[in-house]
Amino acid sequence: MTKKVLVAGFTGAMGQKAVNLVNSLDNFELVAGMSPTATNDPQKYNLPAGAKIYQSLAEIPDLAADIWIDFTTPKAVYDNVKFALEHHISPVVGTTGMSDEQEVELIKISQKEKVGGLIAPNFGMSAVLLMKFAKEAAKYFPDAEIIEMHHADKKDAPSGTALATAKMIAQNRPEHETAPDEVETLENVRGGDYQGIKIHSVRLPGYIAHEQVLFGGPGEALTIRQDSFDRESFMGGVKVALEKVDQLDELVVGLENIL
Repeated sequence: MTKKVLVAGFTGAMGQKAVNLVNSLDNFELVAGMSPTATNDPQKYNLPAGAKIYQSLAEIPDLAADIWIDFTTPKAVYDNVKFALEHHISPVVGTTGMSDEQEVELIKISQKEKVGGLIAPNFGMSAVLLMKFAKEAAKYFPDAEIIEMHHADKKDAPSGTALATAKMIAQNRPEHETAPDEVETLENVRGGDYQGIKIHSVRLPGYIAHEQVLFGGPGEALTIRQDSFDRESFMGGVKVALEKVDQLDELVVGLENIL
């Protein structure tokens, strides 16, 4: 059976990649896009001729789609996913910036509505493996810091991937803080702090998405790094999510949980 797909944020760089992906897949039909800045010209955005364009949630009718792909903004994503779940549209979410509390609330809504979905801090396989390896290394190297580097117009800091990495490291080591007696002579020079794990965010032109996790121990160090040089690299993970989301009965966080 063909699944109907709506892409929220379809005018952006990641949204356009998602549009092209859906157009290339059998058994999936791109029926709509949502963006507050879009004009009513489907061909301009590579949408099929019959696709609907919506500028707000209020315009979207019931049964508009089976799957909701979201590459929007941190400000919009919570309301978007809540809308999708309450209208029984399975969300596949690549937008980052939601709080833990918002994700918990959305999971509760998905359980109540019995709608499956996926929130992925990163759809790239290299990033998913980095998080997996970093979690394993944390058992042996409790001292860790994270540096993430992204393009200059990324809306949130730290990245969702970096924050997810920190959470996975924290789960797999005793409560720990490196250099607790430090004195900062320049405010925030050590970066953000998640349960004793320092996170440093770089925003520069020319970058796409990159992360390294630095572990230190007596007389040795371990560095795990991943680099995404092209947004196309994320589409393999989106494709997996599209193919598996209807097998889920609630909202799941992390691509690794459906691989």
